[in-house]
Amino acid sequence: MWGESSVGADLAARPDLSRRLAELSARVGAPLLVNVDARRSDRPGIYKSSVLVGPRGLTGDRYDKMRLVPFGEYIPARPLLGRAPSVGKAAGEDRMRGAAPVIMDLPGGARIGPLVCFESAFPDMSRHLAEEGAGVLVAQSSTSTFQDSWAPAQHASLAALRAAETGRPVVHATLTGVSAVFGPSGERVGAGLPTSARTAAVYEVPLARGTTLFVRFGNWPGGAALAALALYCAARGARAVRAARSAPAPSAPPARTARG
Repeated sequence: MWGESSVGADLAARPDLSRRLAELSARVGAPLLVNVDARRSDRPGIYKSSVLVGPRGLTGDRYDKMRLVPFGEYIPARPLLGRAPSVGKAAGEDRMRGAAPVIMDLPGGARIGPLVCFESAFPDMSRHLAEEGAGVLVAQSSTSTFQDSWAPAQHASLAALRAAETGRPVVHATLTGVSAVFGPSGERVGAGLPTSARTAAVYEVPLARGTTLFVRFGNWPGGAALAALALYCAARGARAVRAARSAPAPSAPPARTARG
């Protein structure tokens, strides 16, 4: 599994690259999940896509990123901003949005659900993948813009939250950033790879079955708990107001007569 934007050309239009990746897949004995940031050959626009490559070439499994980073991957209301987007590191051309999440089937029966970059910050996306049958969630990322800050570690920690919420292990692989693997309860599996690492690692990912409350019911239990707390506080407040209104007024002190 490679990080975000690890391939800069559409593999369907570059059979030479596809062939090299297929040879690498055959050599390591496993399919490769790469991430392509390039203009597609079969439709207009640039996409960020998780693409699965096996020993025989492209498998046909592809997920196009659905939630793009504002200003980093697209400019909201670009026509209204004139030349402003050309200043700084804003996206020169908008990336295109994917249409739907994808579950990819691997040899041996494993099913993975890919996320790209900050999509791991959205609980609803990982929940949907778990509902659709993903046994492992995989997040491809690159945090080069924030390399020397707290952001890479924080981004990796989001994968632990998604694992605990869904009861599914999460593999978080970055081109630049912190790479880590988390088990179904959010626990760290093995040692992570820091931002300075230039290496590859092999992990044994513990699989899990079953359905967590979050996957089954979504956000409504939390919303119901907040609503119950609000009702409780309102009832206590109303009771305090009624008690204050029904309490007898304090008796006035006796008047004093001034004598001269």
